[in-house]
Order: sequence, then C-alpha cells, then structure tokens
Amino acid sequence: MKNWKKAGLTALAGSLVATSAIAGAVTVSGTANLTYTRNSGAQDNSGSYASDANTGVDGNRWGINKTLAFSGSGELDNGWTVSVSQSLKAGSTTGVGMTLDMGDLGSINYEADTGARGIGKIKDMIPTADEDVGNGLDVNGSSTGGGLSGTVSGGVKGFHYANTISDMVEIGVGYAHKNAIGATQGSVTGAGAGESYTSAFVKLDPIDGLEVGIGVGEGPAGNADAQQTDDYMTVYGTYVYGPLTFGLQLSDVDTPGSTADDEQTRWGILYAVNDEISISYQDHENDDSTNSVDEDAKGYSASYTSGGVTFKVHRNKADNVGNTASNTSEHTEVGVTFAF
Repeated sequence: MKNWKKAGLTALAGSLVATSAIAGAVTVSGTANLTYTRNSGAQDNSGSYASDANTGVDGNRWGINKTLAFSGSGELDNGWTVSVSQSLKAGSTTGVGMTLDMGDLGSINYEADTGARGIGKIKDMIPTADEDVGNGLDVNGSSTGGGLSGTVSGGVKGFHYANTISDMVEIGVGYAHKNAIGATQGSVTGAGAGESYTSAFVKLDPIDGLEVGIGVGEGPAGNADAQQTDDYMTVYGTYVYGPLTFGLQLSDVDTPGSTADDEQTRWGILYAVNDEISISYQDHENDDSTNSVDEDAKGYSASYTSGGVTFKVHRNKADNVGNTASNTSEHTEVGVTFAF
C-alpha cells in the first residue's frame, strides 16, 4: 500500500476544504486477481452432455480482475472525520462512498452502488477460507440462471449507521432507497422504483470466542407488485476454539401472498492450520414452502497467504437449485491474488 499525505485536502476530497480541516490524507491501494474457473449446470439435467445446448457454456475459463481503491479523509473542527472512497474495478467506477465518523455517536456511511446495508452485512457469517458456499452456483452454470435461495438482503445503495455501544454490543441500521436506476447528484430515479429496504441488526460478544447476532428487515418483493415487500430475519452464532471456528446461521424470507417462503440453514467449520494456511467446509439447505424438495449445497475451500500474495481454491456443488428437482450446479475456482 502506498500513501501520499499533504497539509491540506487534495482534489479527490476537495469538497471538504470548506470545513477548514487541519489535515488530510489520500490513500491508494489495489489488488489483482487471476482465476481459473470451471462451471457446469444445465448439462447435469436431462439429456446427454454432447447434445445439450449449454455444452461449453464456460467459454474462456481464465479471468483477471484488477481494482484500484482511492480514499481520502479529513478531520473537522469538532473532531469528527469525513472520508470519501472510490474504486476502479476492471476499468469501471465502483464502490463510491462517503462516511461521517462521529466518534462515540457512531458513523453514517452512504454507498452509491456496492456496499451491503443493514441486515445485508450479516447475511452470511459462516467461516470460510475463500468464498461462501453459494459462490458461482446457479441453475444453468452460466451465472444467469438464479443462485441459491433464502438469503436475506438489505440492499446495496443507500445509508448505513453503525455503532459499537460497548465491548459486547454492536448495532447496525440500514436504509437502501428505492431500487430503480440509481440517481446522480441533484436528480431522482423517476417512475418504476419499488419499495425501499429498511433493516437492522445487533451483534453480541457475551464470552471470549463466542459471537451471536440477529437481524430483521424488509425489502421490495420478488413479484410484479412494486408496493409489496418481503420480510427478512436471520440469526447466527460463531465460536472460536483454538484453531477451529464453528458457525451456524438460520435465515427466513417471508413473501406476500402465495409466493414461496424460504427457510435457509447454513453451518460451517474452518480450521486454521497455521497463520498462513486455512481450510473450511460449508453446508447449505433451503426449505421452500411451495416445493417438496429441499435445495442442498456443499462447499470446500482452502487458502494460503504469504506476504501480499494469497493462493486460494474453492469447489461448490448444489442439488435442486431453486428447490427444483434435477437442477444441479457445480463451481470450481482456483486463483491467486496480489495486494499492493
């Protein structure tokens, strides 16, 4: 990581100059990630592999992702801190955000496109050495068919308030505004926006090694009625015992009318072989109220870190994706990440 510091705020945080901050800093960091990926899906359904229309859906299995992250911060006269951030990922702007840190009063963050809000920050707390059990899985193996079910959401664009009340209690409240195309400065989304996401969570650390949490919220319904909402709830617990970390999470998504309700159960275990090597296993099951078959998925992952380089691998497999019999999906990914 490289840092450039100046006696005033730079152009990146130029909007803060009027606050008469006495010091500012700009930080630039980056990552480069090279992966080899193998997907399958529709070819596991009825029909032979040779005749299936989705044969070879993977195309080129090599990929690279590169990100440059810029952040700037400045201290206000009252001791609060304002920071702004923006990322350039694969040539596109992403991760545009602003945070006001008010010390003991907590912090308020606004994200324009990529940050989990509210309950979304605890939607998957199961330990893993690499990606979660749902990574890369979908109905047809092409990343467009629909992934695993039952995961709660708090939206990604909007506000999030966070505060640590004591050494034992952390709270978060999220508001992700209406889900039409994101508004730019001084504009509105216009017609077509559904309901907003509102959610909150509480984390507790009652004893050493144990963390428990609960989150509730609501968001736009997954049907054609823009005025209806889905209700979300999740509870989890993780426990660290020496090199082992255990996790269990239960999530509910209640939908209006006759639309299917989901009850998701996930658990996992991570073993830290040493400071550099970790391996993990995750298990997922989703019970859909309108289908007789359960969605089942299993994931294995491992990672090795040395300095700024991380080698990682994970393999996920799911049966009855979308709680539909014969929908099988498999995803295998090997990668190396360089951080600077």
